[in-house]
Amino acid sequence: MSAKVLDGKQLAATIEEELRIRVEALRTRGHTPILATILVGEDPASATYVRMKGNACNRVGMASQRIEMPQQTTTEELLAKIAELNANPDVHGILLQHPVPEQIDERRCFDAIDIAKDVDGVTCLGFGHMVMGVPAYGSATPAGIMTILERYGIELKGKHAVVVGRSPILGKPMAMMLLNAHATVTICHSRTRNLEELVRQADIVIGAVGVPELLKGSWIKPGAVVVDAGYHPGGIGDIELSVAREHCAAYTPVPGGVGPMTIATLIAQTVAAAERYYS
Repeated sequence: MSAKVLDGKQLAATIEEELRIRVEALRTRGHTPILATILVGEDPASATYVRMKGNACNRVGMASQRIEMPQQTTTEELLAKIAELNANPDVHGILLQHPVPEQIDERRCFDAIDIAKDVDGVTCLGFGHMVMGVPAYGSATPAGIMTILERYGIELKGKHAVVVGRSPILGKPMAMMLLNAHATVTICHSRTRNLEELVRQADIVIGAVGVPELLKGSWIKPGAVVVDAGYHPGGIGDIELSVAREHCAAYTPVPGGVGPMTIATLIAQTVAAAERYYS
């Protein structure tokens, strides 16, 4: 039996169709959801990501407000801009594109975002709410992965999930979301001893470590579900999918798996924020 492809690109298109209906319902009442994106500096990859997010807003009928700030921007200047957007009732979601220039205190700026507008799930307060089961917008990439697993009917209760990666906006929230869904979770990283042994035990493997094909396909046990959140030059992820897909039950392709769902989740959470504001 061939492995099921967990097609994030196709699912993102379906979700956008659903969002168009919700956005139109808001617009008929005179309200247009707005996502404000802040780009500090001139990193080409970051500029591309911001443009993709703006295009996604346009596709569902939302508006986007793009704020570009110079490379030499200070923490105080960025905090002032975030405060301005927090106070603007027409802005429903705020995205601060990562990374920011090194002179800026990124964590301080992330945490300055109003939790009601933290649609990218980057604040410490939002993370704490999510862990404790209080309503909050989850970090976009892990929340997108959870949507993939849910929409494709992947059972999580009682399953052993191994998350390889511990970043504050991917690995850590991913582990907590899986735990809240009643999976048994092991968190690993690039310095974990016996990584191969731990991955071999997993019913669900999440590659979120940021190292090209660190996780070998031969480590994946037959019938496991493989989710690769990495993307590296040459179109490869954190998992050796060319081998893993020969014996796993299901996998997210790279590209076309997790990436499109990150953006779809960001847009969906902005729409939800606007619905909540106008309810």
